[in-house]
Amino acid sequence: MPAKVPADPGLSVCTCLRLRKAARRVSLIYDQHLEPLGLTITQYGLLAQLSAFDGIGIGELAEKLIMDPTTLTRNLRPLERDGLVVFAADPRDRRARRLHLTARGRDTFDAARPAWRRAQRQIEETFGPANTSALNATLDRMLDRLQA
Repeated sequence: MPAKVPADPGLSVCTCLRLRKAARRVSLIYDQHLEPLGLTITQYGLLAQLSAFDGIGIGELAEKLIMDPTTLTRNLRPLERDGLVVFAADPRDRRARRLHLTARGRDTFDAARPAWRRAQRQIEETFGPANTSALNATLDRMLDRLQA
């Protein structure tokens, strides 16, 4: 019988691996709640951002989301295809594009909000209200400190 290769001890303490695994599990819960509306949590999040920052530029939104602009554009394409988002030329700089929710995009976002709230509740019920609050505070602090 071949000898069992020991796991890399670095993986057992890897913060990135833990965060990514947790993010995939949490995303799955949100996706399950949003799926009847034809959205993923990524798409819902983009609609939420555009609802709050109508007319934002792609670069500025990518910066807020800590994403590469190319990846952001790729994630926005299905929303554009479905008529939820439009790319419009910036009136001050025709080379730049501004993002806007369409009326259909606003309606979709509003219709999806209760499903998003149900997913939030499921996470809180599973993890506990105090743990969820502590996790959110810790993640906010982490993001602030890693900003540099």
